Formats: sequence, structure tokens, C-alpha cells
Amino acid sequence: MASNTLIGRLALARTLPRRSPRYYSTTPPSRPNANNGAKKPTHHHQVPAAKKPSAPLGSQTQPIPTPPGARHEAHEGTSALSVPYNPPGGGAGPGIGGTGFTFTNSPVLDAVITTCIGLGAVFVGGIVYLKWYKANVLDKIELAFEAGYDPALELAKTHTAKKAVEDSEFEGDEPWTEHLRRKEQDIIDLIIQGEEPGHYFMLLGPKGSGKGTMIFDSMAAIQADGVSMCEAHPDLEVFRLRLGKALNYEFNEDTQTGLFQRRDPREGGPALDIERALNKLEKVALRCAARRGKPFVLIVNNIHFFQNDEDGRNMILQLQQKAEAWAASGILTVVFSSDDFWPFHVMRKSASRMHVLSVSDLKGSEAVQALTRMRRDANKKSASPEEIRSIVDMVGGRLSYLNRAAKSKDMESMAKHMLAVEKGWILSRIGLIPDCDDDVMDEQKWSSCSWLLLGEFVKMRRAQEKEREEAIASGEVKSEDLEDLPLPAISWYKCRQIMTRADFMEDLDRANIISIDINHDVRPDSMLTLQAAIEVVEEEGFEELLNGVRDRIDEIESLHRTRELTFKDVDKGDMIRLSVDKGGADLIATIRGRNDDDDDD
Repeated sequence: MASNTLIGRLALARTLPRRSPRYYSTTPPSRPNANNGAKKPTHHHQVPAAKKPSAPLGSQTQPIPTPPGARHEAHEGTSALSVPYNPPGGGAGPGIGGTGFTFTNSPVLDAVITTCIGLGAVFVGGIVYLKWYKANVLDKIELAFEAGYDPALELAKTHTAKKAVEDSEFEGDEPWTEHLRRKEQDIIDLIIQGEEPGHYFMLLGPKGSGKGTMIFDSMAAIQADGVSMCEAHPDLEVFRLRLGKALNYEFNEDTQTGLFQRRDPREGGPALDIERALNKLEKVALRCAARRGKPFVLIVNNIHFFQNDEDGRNMILQLQQKAEAWAASGILTVVFSSDDFWPFHVMRKSASRMHVLSVSDLKGSEAVQALTRMRRDANKKSASPEEIRSIVDMVGGRLSYLNRAAKSKDMESMAKHMLAVEKGWILSRIGLIPDCDDDVMDEQKWSSCSWLLLGEFVKMRRAQEKEREEAIASGEVKSEDLEDLPLPAISWYKCRQIMTRADFMEDLDRANIISIDINHDVRPDSMLTLQAAIEVVEEEGFEELLNGVRDRIDEIESLHRTRELTFKDVDKGDMIRLSVDKGGADLIATIRGRNDDDDDD
């Protein structure tokens, strides 16, 4: 057996270096012993079987030549399956590793050419994607002005889609919307429909006077065709998002161009992003103006929410500059609305194409009609004309107050409740504090000056009522022919004289205690505000309280201007002599003259 094994090994050593084809065995490989080669124990009665002589190596394996080319064989049992095999790094070309296309015979040049083709494909793909993305951005902005869905209008649809009650009692020349078709509604309809190119507009009026209601009514009438609306916010980052939502613009946050270009810097803050959005809007408005034949309309509501600081004023100026340019070209009309006066004061400096529309409370007759109609629309118990008139005399013509009273079960109780709330609000803001400490001196300055102005309004109101009573008593006019008394108004410059402080006016306007119109006339914010001021001013002891607070402020200011002299090392019996010489200049001249005489001597 040993000789046969040696013969097989020598034959294998002679044949392997010389043969080019590969030989594989068709017999399955032997499995290793489970006991790691250990011999299986036998029983002591069993006789080990005699080992058969092993056959020569040449008789156990049969060489099988492989076909031309590199092949790989997968074995399953005793059958061999031939599978093409391409070793890693074989490359292209004939011979071992398969066949394929090659640019040159040099692998380096092939790698360079392949890399250039890949980079070129990426570059061309990036250019195509950028072109498509920029066109898609403009298409999305144009879609925001299409008729149909508008975010702001959808939120207000429950208010604007309400059908008017058909009643011949309220039929008139003017159509009815939800509450009352005001005289300003026709102008706002023309603005929202894009029929007023060449200008941009500002709606100025107190809170709850109906500015937003008229805008939504106009938008609902045309299904917001060519109109988009966004709300202002004190935080410019939030306003950036709201403007992007209104314009359907993502500020390039949804782009995948990070592989093809450097991202635009964001260190400029929200003002830079807003400028980008306005530039995109300008491109869309330019390409749509000729097709539509009328401008787009962009509404920026409640711009008084911007902070009255450098950032807020700069944002208003940025929007105004765009509005001026768009109005000059007639491609887009911007509409601003504000409850406070200070945005108009800021914009007036640079305004050349701005038109201001003042919105005030309803007159007495209009308020009576509106309250009667709203009461019926709310499916509440109808009230008598006397009750309606008393409610209007108490709350005035503010639409928000009339709506709240109309939807309540007891209108009189609701009106008294609103008056109590308004009075509590005023006292919480400008309430007087007798014997106040110096820490609240500045706040009490504002309060005392504010009550001086409100007291003047109360005096003017009493004077109006007295004149009306005298006219009725003299028979000049009849009581049914008298018009409703308007809210007392004082010019801006005279209010500065009454309050002795010009910087307090803006704080009162922001607190909704007074309102200022474009003629710079100052009025109480509403009839409720005037009624609450009358109750406070005509209380017993109010004049003494106001004068006492003002005297206390004078005392604190005098104490702040007083200087204290402290003398140290003064024993009992020592004398301190202090003299005040109002002729100090003469005394100095005399001393200087004496010094000159001594020098001569």
C-alpha cells in the first residue's frame, strides 16, 4: 500500500507543473470525522475488518479538461455544474476575466475617460434639475393665485358663505353680505378684483370695525382669483413662514441641489428670505400680467403686529418699496391693514402711490339696522326697537360688539358685561395709585396724563349733549330729526398740549384706549371706552385723586433733583455757617480785584 501511495504522489508532482488545463475530482469530498479523527471504539468480541488495499491515485481521479477561458465549477453531490467566472480585477478584454468594450489599450486612460463621462452625466443632470426646479417654483407660486383654494379664505369660509335672510323689511339699494354692506365695501371690491392698478392701499381703523370681514367678503365673491393673503407677526421668522405658505413657496428648503451648487447663505436672517420670495413673486406677476389683463393682489393683514423697533420698521419699509415698484408697473397691488396708527406714520414718509382708506364704526341708524338683522340671523328672540336703540347707545357701532350682543340671550346683560370688562381693562392699564412709590413714577405719569385726555373727552361729550338739549328746547330741531352724536375728537397737536407728553399717544393707541385717523384726529377707541371713561371720571373724588397723584409725582421729581450735604467730624457745640449768595459773580470779581491789588503791592 505504501508503494502505491508513493507512485501516486510522484505522478502528481510530475504532471502538475506541466499541464495548463485544470483537473477537478468528480468524487464528493470526504467528510471529517465527528470525533476529530479519533478511531471508533470496537467491541471486545468483534474482530477488526481487514483493510482493503487502496487503489492507485490515477485510478481514483480522472482529469477533465476545462473549456477555453476561466470557468468555475459548483458541485452538488457528484454532479459538476459549469458557471462562467469573472475574477475580481479581471477587467475587460479577451482572455481570462471575460470580454468587453475598451476605449484604449491603457487601463489608466480607460479609467480617466469613464470618470469624465460620469462627471459629465452628473453635471448635465444637475443643470436639467435646476432648470426644472426653478420653473416648478414659479409654477407653484402662480398656482397660489389661482381661483379656488386659499388658506385664509378656507378658514373664514364659515363666515363668508352664510346666506342672507330674505326679508323685505331690510331690502334696499345696497346688497346684503353678512352683516351690513358698508360704503367702503364697493371700493374694497374693486381693489380685490384688481380693478385699481397703479396704487397700493392701506386700511386703517380700530380693532373690530370690519376691515377683515369686508376683505373676506370680496375674496369669497371671486373665489380668491388672483388674490393671496398672509398675516403679520412680531417674529419675522414666523412671518417668513406665513408668507411662504401664502405664496406656496418653500424658500428652497425642498430642493435637492446640494450636490450641484452651494446653498444660499442663511446668515442674512428672515429679511433676506422674504426678499427672495418677493423677487420670485415679481417674476410670476410679470409673466401673468399680460395674460390676465389685471394685477395680482397681495394682502398683508395686521401689520401693526410688527414690532415698532428697527427690525419691524425695516420690514415695513421693505414691503413698501416692493409695493411702490409693483404699483408703478401695474403688475401687483399690495393691500396693508392696521389697527394702530404708527405703521401709517412710518409709511407716510416714503409713500407716493399709497391710498389710505379709513374704516370707522357704524353710525347709529346703520348700527340699529345691523343689530336687528344679526339678531334675526342668530335665531334669537326679536327685540323691540327701544331695546335695540338702548344697546346701540351703550356699545356704539362696533361690529364685533354688535355681533356679540346679538348672539346672546339677554342683550342688555351682555352690553353691561362688556362695559364692565372695558372699564376693568382701562383701570388695569392706566389706574391711578395714590401715594405711589418712586418705582412706579413713570407708569403713573402715563396714567395721569391719559386721564387728563380722557377727562377732556368726557367734557366734550357733555357739551355735545347740552347743545342738543338746548336745540330741542328752543324748537330749532325735533328730536327725531337729530343725528347721532359722533365720538368727540381732538387734534393730535392739541392732545400733546393736554397730556404735556407726546410719546404717550402711541402707548394709548396700542392699548386700544384711543384711535387715530389719517386726519390726525384722536378719538376714544369705541363708545364702550367713552362710557367707561364717563363712569370713572364722574365718580366722587376722582378730581382729588388725580390732583393728588400729580402732586405726588411732582414731590418725587423734586426729591430726585434735591442734593444732600453731609458734614462729618462735627462735635457738640460746633457751629456750621451756610450762606447762599445769589450775587456770586460780583463776589468773584471783588475777590479777583483784591488779589490784583495784593500783587501790585
